[in-house]
Amino acid sequence: MLERYSRNIPSVSEAEQESLARKRVLVAGCGGLGGYLIEYLARMGVGEITAVDGDVFEPSNLNRQILSQEALLGVPKARAAQERVQAINSAVTVRAVESFLDGDNADGLVRGQDLILDALDNAGARLILEDACARQGVTIVHGAIQGWFAQAAVVPPGAGVLHRLYASPAAPVEKTSLPFTPAFCAAIQAAEAVKLLCGRTSALEGKLLLADLQRMDWDLLPL
Repeated sequence: MLERYSRNIPSVSEAEQESLARKRVLVAGCGGLGGYLIEYLARMGVGEITAVDGDVFEPSNLNRQILSQEALLGVPKARAAQERVQAINSAVTVRAVESFLDGDNADGLVRGQDLILDALDNAGARLILEDACARQGVTIVHGAIQGWFAQAAVVPPGAGVLHRLYASPAAPVEKTSLPFTPAFCAAIQAAEAVKLLCGRTSALEGKLLLADLQRMDWDLLPL
């Protein structure tokens, strides 16, 4: 284990690295954001990952989703996530849930998790997730992308941040996702997740990070 994670140290301490192996994280969505999040968590050494997604790969995913391959078109995304992690880090346990998160299963999925990573692609599911996390007392690390734009926030249970951000849950006019935007946003989310899992303070709690990668403009807004 020390050899595998030697480059993580001393950016995280040996004690923090060992603690990550005991953590349970749920990644809601295994597409553009979720694929990278699962990749980062597995390589970081998080002990148990629950990958939730009821979708299968289609050709439009190939431009940005790290889990997608031509050979995997039609394959469930959660299953692909499980198989990829097994190939990367056999010490990590991955539970593949080949279902969409909804009002019927959200509480059961969230219960017992140390942290939730929001990689969903629609406002309705995000609000269901936030309500379940409020009931179960679990923090969410939120991320969302469109084109050149990304946003991220840390949402403590009961804060209602996503309900404010998505008070008008209209679908985006355009579905546009560039290859690098989800990787960027997921890296921000993963960094905050690791800090929280290690018991450190998150820089994004109570704040919303907005990034425009075309203009390289950054805003950190208080919530």
